[in-house]
Amino acid sequence: MLRSRSFIPTLKDSPADATTVSHQLMVRAGLIRQLVAGIYSFLPLGWKSMLKVTSIIREEMNGIGAQEFFLPSLNPIEIWDETGRNAAFGDDMMRVIDRKGRKYALAPTHEEIICYLARSEVRSWRDLPQIWYQIQTKYRDEPRPRSGLLRVRQFLMKDAYSLDIDQEGLDKSYEAHKQAYMRIFERCGLNYFIVGASSGLMGGTGSQEFMIESDAGEDRIVRSPGGYAANIEIAASIPPKVMDEPSVAATYELSTPTQRTIEEVSGLLGVPAHRLVKTLVYVTDTGKPVVALLRGDDELVEAKLTAVVGEQVVPALPESVGKWFHGADVGFLGPCSVDLPIYADLRLQSGTNLISGANRNGYHIGGLDVGRDIHPTSFVDLREVKAGEQAIDGSGALHIATSIELGHIFKLGTRYSQAMGATILNDSGVEQPIIMGSYGIGVGRIIVGLIEQDHDKDGIVWNKALTPMLASIVPVNVGNPDLMAIATKLYDQLKNHGVETLLDDRDARAGMKFKDADLVGFPYAVIVGEKAVSEGRLEVKERRTGERKMMSFDECLALLTK
Repeated sequence: MLRSRSFIPTLKDSPADATTVSHQLMVRAGLIRQLVAGIYSFLPLGWKSMLKVTSIIREEMNGIGAQEFFLPSLNPIEIWDETGRNAAFGDDMMRVIDRKGRKYALAPTHEEIICYLARSEVRSWRDLPQIWYQIQTKYRDEPRPRSGLLRVRQFLMKDAYSLDIDQEGLDKSYEAHKQAYMRIFERCGLNYFIVGASSGLMGGTGSQEFMIESDAGEDRIVRSPGGYAANIEIAASIPPKVMDEPSVAATYELSTPTQRTIEEVSGLLGVPAHRLVKTLVYVTDTGKPVVALLRGDDELVEAKLTAVVGEQVVPALPESVGKWFHGADVGFLGPCSVDLPIYADLRLQSGTNLISGANRNGYHIGGLDVGRDIHPTSFVDLREVKAGEQAIDGSGALHIATSIELGHIFKLGTRYSQAMGATILNDSGVEQPIIMGSYGIGVGRIIVGLIEQDHDKDGIVWNKALTPMLASIVPVNVGNPDLMAIATKLYDQLKNHGVETLLDDRDARAGMKFKDADLVGFPYAVIVGEKAVSEGRLEVKERRTGERKMMSFDECLALLTK
């Protein structure tokens, strides 16, 4: 490409709303432009890199026997009602109505459409296994779009689905995808790691995320030196032991006229927060109230409660809790004399002489013993782990960091196939639901992850796998015909070898060209200078190391074509 004829709108300064390095550099280097919040146009260089990513993904997916589809983004809403995910996605799903009043969803994922195809076309166990995938635009009504391509409303995703006859088949499909994902991210040059994760709205059992550690990340992950790794939504630890006060003969009432929070009650009574019982009320998708109990110094992980309950949960509205807690307001709630499912964190087991709300405004109750006064439905892991606690597998102290999710794989089982009637006849002639897996990669997130990982103060540092072009050829003076002849000859020969390069033929200051080359970040810059050319040489700068070498024309050509 000739720079004078290319659309590469570089910027000296970052846009005011760009807070992450990747967002700043992608805009400044002319890779993307925002249309509205959460919706971006990919410009030529940005799209070249995206195509490099999709090419790697296709090669690896095809390598495990996957077949590529292209499924509609516009889905009749009734299909999403069959699985209950029209309601479960809530406001996150974008919906439209056509001129005849029919409702549609702009698909955030495609499990339902895969099941629709499977129930119509797949009849027998002999038709399985199958792996179907696509690279398609997805839509989610992200409430707070930010961080460039990390939180967006429209995005490109590779989603794949395995269809199997039994659990053994699913396990094989899942492992095949895991290995393919590892190859994809390695080929893309990413320093990724794998963590156990929550399945969330996707459902299913097995769930792993492929992550890259970054300050720009929206997820928090937990890791130990010995190899434990999990999303904080499911991470478990060995928490410090709690020394409770000895039991007392009977409970007693405590006046807390205006004190509602853990901090306020703890301060008033002069007791540590771990002696207080935190009572949290949630409502499921089907409107059922449930209670979560934790020690006052712990925080609830909603994903853990969702997994235990088996339905998505949201905090109950403050004005609605009184009907379940004898008229008490939030801040004075407790687990005694409450006829609701109560899930208590494991750290509360065997707790003695605890304090909770009295289910009476202005009062708490003390002297509570678990088992005698508090009777949970079950004890489960609900708390968020803390840095420094020991990993549950004994592999060392936990470190908590932010990270970017690159991909996510799930063992869905029969959740969707059963709901939608996607069944087959097994080898015994018995009808059974297809066993499914789901496997996603955020294509744009790979670019974001690489830039967050590989950049410096001057700009992006591309690797050869994903760079839009291998080199920028920079004649320092385009008015010098000798320099332009050498630059053009190198450009033409590289093009003949199938090597994409940018010839910066702009009539501009050499310093500006050098800054643009560093900002855009191609692996090499070939500087065609008057002194070097007079000596029969070219100056080659490696972007990653900053190392400069003088080379003959043939040496330079050999370097860039090897």
